[in-house]
Parts: sequence; structure tokens; C-alpha cells
Amino acid sequence: MSTHRRKRSERLLAQPAIVMLLVWMIVPLAMTLYFSTQYFNLLYPNKSSFVGLENFAYFFTYPSFWTSVLNTILLVGSVLVITVVGGVLISVLVDDHFPGQGIVRMLLISPFFIMPTVAALVWKNLLMNPVSGFLAWLWRLFGLTPVNWFADWPLLSVIVVVAWEWLPFAILIFVTALQSMDREQKEAAQMDGARSVAIFRHLTLPHLARPIAVVVMIEAIFLLNVFAEIFVTTNGGPGDATTNVPFLVYTQALVEFDVGAASAGGLVAVVLANIMAIFLIRLIGKSLTAR
Repeated sequence: MSTHRRKRSERLLAQPAIVMLLVWMIVPLAMTLYFSTQYFNLLYPNKSSFVGLENFAYFFTYPSFWTSVLNTILLVGSVLVITVVGGVLISVLVDDHFPGQGIVRMLLISPFFIMPTVAALVWKNLLMNPVSGFLAWLWRLFGLTPVNWFADWPLLSVIVVVAWEWLPFAILIFVTALQSMDREQKEAAQMDGARSVAIFRHLTLPHLARPIAVVVMIEAIFLLNVFAEIFVTTNGGPGDATTNVPFLVYTQALVEFDVGAASAGGLVAVVLANIMAIFLIRLIGKSLTAR
């Protein structure tokens, strides 16, 4: 009886937190659903009206929509490849003991704690500036013409900035995973004459299968929402060359003041994120069950 009362008391104590969580999640979603069926422009707040699915049709037929979807896929895919491949290689390099190993690891991980806006400003003004940036100075040092990165290679530049931010996260996960690797198995392979490439292929990579799957899932979820880096560096341009889905929603809401179309775009972004999440969860599930 006492056990039953204790469980009942625990459920009663948890109910306020559950209700608060549901309200915190459902109310914004319900408002987004409501406004997605309304014509609501911030410039004319008194002229709202029910339009059904017209906002979705408008968003899907917007000239920059499919470009934004393609840019989102390219951004997410490119950053994932760079961070996973680079993270694995760098983690393997810093896994062996050497003087100053702790300092090197700390420096490799530290960029992850820099705010996206600050990181974007550093790359835009200090590194990729075509006049006074470090890369421009390096180009002139070798007699080359400096590149105007955010004008000539806008999407590539954004990918570099975002990858620089997320590479430390991958390194942190992979370095931590390598700490649990069986050292005796690796030493036995070395004693049997196995080369470093063979050890990496048959021991290290299989051991990092789960961490790689986790990094891909977590990064993909956050990379779908990249906004600050684009806003600070290119503002979605030139044209719509760096406009992704979140930035397109922003332009609808705070540039064109069309809350209805922005709400419809937000729901589309949620659907796209869930599709990718389901795909990644299944991919990770296969990866985990295969071991």
C-alpha cells in the first residue's frame, strides 16, 4: 500500500511539470497552425482573414523556395562530411600521447563555445575580408589576387564558417570515444605487423561507428536551423545564393511582414526536420544493430 501511495505521489508531483512542458510546446505550435491559415500582414493587422491552404501554396511557389531547400541540403550535407571526416582524422592524430596533448585538445574544442554571431563576424572581417583579412594578406604574399569570398563563393564560405564551429563538437565526441578503445587489441595488432591504415580501417572505424551516428544525428538537427551565420555574413545573398529554409522564413516574417506565409514556412521546415530525423534515427538504428 505504501508503495502504491508513493508512486501516486510521484505522479502527482510530476504532473505540473508535464502540464507546463505541454503548454510550452503546444501553444506556440497551435498559434503557428492558426496563423498559417490566415492572411495576416504586420503592416495591416486589422485586415486578417481566413485563407485556408493559400499560404502553403504561396510558400511552395515562392521563387526562392526550392533554392532554399537545395541550399539547406548542401549546407547540412557538406558540413556533416567535413566535420565527420575531419573529426575522425584529427581525433586519431591527437589520441596518441605527446607533449602538450591536453593543451592541443583544449584548443581544438574551444571554437565550439564561441557564439555563432561572433564566429561569423571573425570570419567575415578578420579572415575572409578581401582587403584587410588574413587570407587576403596570404594571397598577396604569394603574388595572387585576393578572393572576395562572400561575393564570389558565398555558400562555400558559409559552409566553412559553420563547419569550423561544429568540427570541435565532433572532435570532442570522437576523442572521448577513443578513450574507451581496447588498447591491448591495438597493441596486439601492431605486434603482429599490422600497419596504421589497417588498424584504422579494421579497429578504429568500427569502434567509432556509434559516435559517428550520434554526431550525424545531433549535428543534422541543429544545422537545419542555421541562421545567424547567414544573416551576419551574406544576408542570404548574393540574390538567394545562401538563402536556406530558416532564412526564407525570416524574410517572409520580418522583411515582407507576411506572418501567414512565414507560419506556413515554419511548418514546412518542421516537416522537413522530422523527415530527416526519422531517416537519421533509422540509419543510426541499423548502425547500432549491425554491431
